[in-house]
Amino acid sequence: MDTIESTYQGNAPIVLPKGLTWPGDEMQIPDWIYTDPQVAALEQERIFLGRHWNFVGLECEVPNPNDYIRSFVGAIPVVVARDADGAIHVFENRCSHRGAEFCRSYRGNGERFVCPYHNWTFDNRGKLVAIPFRRGVRGKGGMPDGFDMGEHDLRTFHVTTHNGVIFATACSDMESVEDYLGPEVLREFNTIFPGAEMKLLGIHRNTLPGNWKLYQENLKDPYHATLLHTYLTTFGLFVTSNESNVVTDQQGRHCVLMSRRPQGRPEVAKEEQADMQAFRQTMQLKDQRVLDYFREVDSPWTGSAITIWPNLSALRQQNILNTRLIVPRGPNELMMIWAVFGRATDDEAMVRHRLRQNNIFGPAGFLGIEDNEALKFVQDGLTRSLPRHGLAMLGDDREPVDTIITERAIRGMYRYYRQVMGF
Repeated sequence: MDTIESTYQGNAPIVLPKGLTWPGDEMQIPDWIYTDPQVAALEQERIFLGRHWNFVGLECEVPNPNDYIRSFVGAIPVVVARDADGAIHVFENRCSHRGAEFCRSYRGNGERFVCPYHNWTFDNRGKLVAIPFRRGVRGKGGMPDGFDMGEHDLRTFHVTTHNGVIFATACSDMESVEDYLGPEVLREFNTIFPGAEMKLLGIHRNTLPGNWKLYQENLKDPYHATLLHTYLTTFGLFVTSNESNVVTDQQGRHCVLMSRRPQGRPEVAKEEQADMQAFRQTMQLKDQRVLDYFREVDSPWTGSAITIWPNLSALRQQNILNTRLIVPRGPNELMMIWAVFGRATDDEAMVRHRLRQNNIFGPAGFLGIEDNEALKFVQDGLTRSLPRHGLAMLGDDREPVDTIITERAIRGMYRYYRQVMGF
């Protein structure tokens, strides 16, 4: 089996193209990391094929033997497949013959994958099992003597799972995913994924005209949540008066935003309302059930949004449970693949409740659409204007973690990003 192995060489610095410099002040972020094609190519090598665990899907998306889904490691299309014995494999969605993407269905069940171009056939472990006319016809043509089928298997990734979440890496000596997350992040991760059997409720996809890192930033940015999202602020899901917490791992790559919503409408001081254009005191919901909360886990927080570097967002908000897979598509576009799930023990009423609440999120949700638009506006500014540095100045890295008027998680992410990229 041909395994993809990382070419990552620690923190080896690179020579930036002429005119590209990183500012000395870590509170500034240069425009070119969001728009330069060379940077995007280097990210594929050092981040997605580097020393990181990439989220590729949930076990409930492939619950049965021979189930499979299409997914991505960075920009690389992959197949996530469960074989007949129940083991999960992740391999390139690229035929080893002429390079065609052979799996065209988003999901399915089957023991074999047949490339549509020349019908080379692979099993659900990525092994090449059949080639049409391998020995030619009537003694003419065909593969050369000594051709070894095993040398032309699909390239695979190393795979691990944690409580139903599937990760892949190109590094054979990766630390465990539990160590990769770190104790504080792992604790909150386990409130979303406690190890109970999950039930897939739906998938949706959308593309955004923005750089993939902007979505990681957005989900590490509690500051915008109180200013952009009318639904969150007006109905108290995430406001400055809520008890909140912002936790990062020691390396700054992962982050958890936690909040506890009180009963009823939030008490927002008049001076705070003046700064929150999104707050609408008079707005009402026609269906109040959208705000109902049924406690499911032993946690003081009613909501937590987790970003796992480099490509996963996992969310528990009220009784919503979902993941977002971040897929870079060049420097100026990304794709989001959302998986909405519940527990296998949910009755029909809880399933309907989760789906009702999930209208908050998704590409056209009560607040998801606002993030989409805001990130488009940022990318427009990056690509259409004179270059400058963005700012991430709010808060102090030494402050307690209970303020949401801070950008310290973004600063921490870019300290780690610079180290990995060699900038």
